[in-house]
Amino acid sequence: MKRKNVILAMLVILGMVTFLDRINISVAGSSIMHDLDLSPAQWGWVQSAFILSYGLMQIPMGALGDRYGHRKILAAIVLWWSAFTAFTGQAGGLVSLLVIRFMFGIGEAGSSPCSTGVISRWFEKGEVGKAQGYVWAASRMGGALTPFVVIPVMMWVGWRAAFYLLGALGVVWAVVWWLYYRDGSPGSISSQSSQSSQSSLSSQTREYRQSGGLQWGALLRNRQFWLLCLMYFFYAFGSWFFFSWFPTFMELGRGFDKTELTYAVAVPFVMSMVGNIAGGHLTDRLTQKYGIKTGRKALGSTSLAVSAVCMFLAAFIPGKMAVFVFLSLCFGIFDLMLPSAWALCIDLGRQHAGTISGAMNTAGNLGGFCCGILFGQLVQSSGNYNLPLYMIAAMLLVSAFLFSLINPTKQIIDYRL
Repeated sequence: MKRKNVILAMLVILGMVTFLDRINISVAGSSIMHDLDLSPAQWGWVQSAFILSYGLMQIPMGALGDRYGHRKILAAIVLWWSAFTAFTGQAGGLVSLLVIRFMFGIGEAGSSPCSTGVISRWFEKGEVGKAQGYVWAASRMGGALTPFVVIPVMMWVGWRAAFYLLGALGVVWAVVWWLYYRDGSPGSISSQSSQSSQSSLSSQTREYRQSGGLQWGALLRNRQFWLLCLMYFFYAFGSWFFFSWFPTFMELGRGFDKTELTYAVAVPFVMSMVGNIAGGHLTDRLTQKYGIKTGRKALGSTSLAVSAVCMFLAAFIPGKMAVFVFLSLCFGIFDLMLPSAWALCIDLGRQHAGTISGAMNTAGNLGGFCCGILFGQLVQSSGNYNLPLYMIAAMLLVSAFLFSLINPTKQIIDYRL
C-alpha cells in the first residue's frame, strides 16, 4: 500500500475517534442531565463550553501544525483530548463539567485543520476532495457507532464508564501516529526513510517557515476569506444541532426511548457518512469535468438549500417517523457540501491550508456555540423542541446563499517568496 494511503487510513480512524469522543456526551445527555440535575438551559451551556474552546483554538492549532509539523502536533492534541474525555466521567456538577468540556475542546480543535494540512501535503489537487470526503465520512461513522458503544455501557455500568473507555482509544491512536508518520510529502519521504521530522519537512512547510508565516493583514482584508467563514458559521447551526442536541431532541422532544434512540441517532449519521463520500467524489469529478466553480460552489450551495427544506419539514410535520426521515435526509444532503468546503480551504489557502481551514472551522464553531445556547434557551422558554429547528432551517438557507458568492478560482493570498 502506498504511504499516502496508509496516512489517509490513519486520518480516517482519527475521524472516527474524534466523533466517538465528541458525540458520546450527547448520547448520554438525558442521563447526565438527570444525575447532575441540569436544566435544558444549563445543558446548552455544557454543550457550548466545548464548542467555544473548540472554535477559538482552530486557528492556533492549524497554524501550529503548519509551522511545526503535524506529527508532533496531532499526537499531542489527541493525547490531550483523550485525557479530558476520561475526566468527563469524573464530573460532579455543572461547574466541573463546564471546565472539563472546555479543556476537551482545546485538544479536539486541532484535528480537522491538522488533518487538512496533512492532506494538502500528500494529495494532488484532483484527489483532495475524495480524501476529505473519506475523513469526514469516517467522523460521521464515529457518530453512528457512538450510540451502539455508549448506550450498552450506560445500561450496564453507567454513563461515566463510557468516557473512560473512549478516552483510551485516542491514546492508542496517538502512539501509532507518532511511531509511523513523518512530516513530508511523497517526493521527500520514501517508505524506507528514517529521516528526522526536521529534515523531511515538505516544501510547503519550508515555504511557510521561510516566509515568516501568514500575512494576517492581507487575510483579514480579503472578501473571499470572510465569505468562507460566514458560510461555515451559518452551516454550523445545522451540523452542531446533530452533534449536540439531536439525541436529546429525539428522546425528550419526540418521545424516542433508549432502545429506539440507538437506531434513530445512528441512521442519520450513516446518511451523513454516505453524503461525505458521495460529496468527495462528486466535487472532484465535477471539478475535472466542468471546472472548479461547478465542482465546489454549485454542489455546496445546492446541498445546503435542499437540506434547509428538509429541516423545515422535520419541524413542521409531527410524529416519530417523519422527523426521523427528514432529519436523516437533511444530515445526508447538507454534508454533500462538506468535502467541497474543506477542499476550498486547500484551493484558496495553498501552503496556508491548515490556517485557513482553522479559521473557517472557528467561524463554524462560533455558529455552533450560538446554536447550542439558543436551542436550550428556546426550549426552556417555550417548552417546544420543534421551534429551534425553524431557526436552523433559516440559517442553512443563508449559508447556501453565501456559498454561492465564493469564487473558488481566486486564491485568498497571492503569496510569492
